[in-house]
Amino acid sequence: MPGHFEPIPGGGAAVALDEVEISIIRSLAVQLLELIGPGPGGEPSDDPLAELFAEGPSEPPADPVMMRLLPDAYGGPGSEQGAVGDPEELRAYSAEFRRFTENDLRAKKRDDALVVIRSLDSMTASGDGGAVLKLSVEESRHWLGSLNDLRLAIGTRLDVSDEEDADLLYRLPDSDPRKPMVMAYLWLGGLQETLVGTLLEQ
Repeated sequence: MPGHFEPIPGGGAAVALDEVEISIIRSLAVQLLELIGPGPGGEPSDDPLAELFAEGPSEPPADPVMMRLLPDAYGGPGSEQGAVGDPEELRAYSAEFRRFTENDLRAKKRDDALVVIRSLDSMTASGDGGAVLKLSVEESRHWLGSLNDLRLAIGTRLDVSDEEDADLLYRLPDSDPRKPMVMAYLWLGGLQETLVGTLLEQ
């Protein structure tokens, strides 16, 4: 179990983490929360309908990491599609799409990161300082979303755009200042992969 997720009886997943690993994941999740920012207006509204119909921004974020986490639709910058069609029309479509979807997407990413932080905070350390994290199926899905967001964020900072870039990371010398970030990126990828495999088995 150390270093990878395994299924647990009744559904869900478990992984053994030491104090350093717990601290790293928690710190990264907190940084992700700070990057995503608060909800519309900064505070939750007492009126659920107001939140439901709240419009988000129409312009893409300036931060490259946020652009990767909240990509433009219709072939705009950061999207997975190539731009096909009139650029002005595509920009208008992307702006409209973002206006009605970005708030929800940010809220989901916030929820995922909060589940990660709260589940780590609820762990009980064993004698050696480590602990076994046990997640329900629902918590596992939140973790999967947040692990993906963290890897996208770190990958953007490392300028990883394809598999070839990722392969180069393995060959970085220990003296490279990016090495700690690379190690976190690769480690989170292993956690993500084993969590996906665990959920597929259920």
